[in-house]
Amino acid sequence: MILKNGWYDILKWCGLIALPALAVFYNVLGEAWGLPYVDEIVTTLNAVGVLIGTLIGVSNANYYKQENLDE
Repeated sequence: MILKNGWYDILKWCGLIALPALAVFYNVLGEAWGLPYVDEIVTTLNAVGVLIGTLIGVSNANYYKQENLDE
């Protein structure tokens, strides 16, 4: 499956910037303020980020594979 450019850009931003930043943010504030489920939430955010990164990586590989076949 190949993602459209807009979806690819959004997922790339979420996976590489937003989710890791949100995980660090929640980890720091959670520890400082005693928020609930800090480890569970941070682990979940990181896992979703890795999943998104994998999906865009597969999409990127498929795109270049198809592009090379078209030449």
